[in-house]
Amino acid sequence: MATPKVVKFESANKLGACPGVLCGDPKKQPRGIIVLQEWWGVNQQIQECGKDLCGRYDAVTLVPDLYRGKVAEDNETAGHYMGSLDWKGAVDDIRAAAKYLKEQGCKKVGVTGFCMGGALSMAAAALIEEVDAAVPFYGIPSDQLCDVTKIKIPLQCHFAEKDDTKGFASPDEFRPLEAKLKAANLKVLEFYVYPAGHAFTNSSGPNYNKECRDLAFSRMSEFFKKYLS
Repeated sequence: MATPKVVKFESANKLGACPGVLCGDPKKQPRGIIVLQEWWGVNQQIQECGKDLCGRYDAVTLVPDLYRGKVAEDNETAGHYMGSLDWKGAVDDIRAAAKYLKEQGCKKVGVTGFCMGGALSMAAAALIEEVDAAVPFYGIPSDQLCDVTKIKIPLQCHFAEKDDTKGFASPDEFRPLEAKLKAANLKVLEFYVYPAGHAFTNSSGPNYNKECRDLAFSRMSEFFKKYLS
């Protein structure tokens, strides 16, 4: 398995260049996948996720550090970090990550993310032309950030029917989102709901559900293999 390394790429974000954790060789692997953090930051769990997806999907993965080195250890701090995030600046970072992967040799680039990163990966699908496919997990961007009905690339969404994050990813939010996306007649749309709670793919979290995670990651694998080829 490839050894992760820290890289840095120029971004239009007012914070300047964005660091990230790269796994794989873009010159040897034509598929690139940007993996976006939960509200915690780029902690060990999301780095391991990037490494796992690199090996699982035979793809280069890049985890951009949207918080520029800050990592939360508790909900209060994580909420503060997420609440202070410049979302448009984060989209600039994701765009820069996609450009970096393509400049390094990747032919196509997908994006996935979880919680906060899920919302950002959906926003990336709507706003970033360098992204070729997106797989958001349990996160919805605000209408002020983007119009999800304008998404032109293949989109695969994953949500949890027991998600209690009101205003962000609960059934009260994702059911209307599903209806909106279907009414928009996106070119490619897959929408999955699991009998689990928020952040069910996070093996270090209280809602981890291995069965649901394995099914979701299998679906994501087939999706990226199809649309990043």
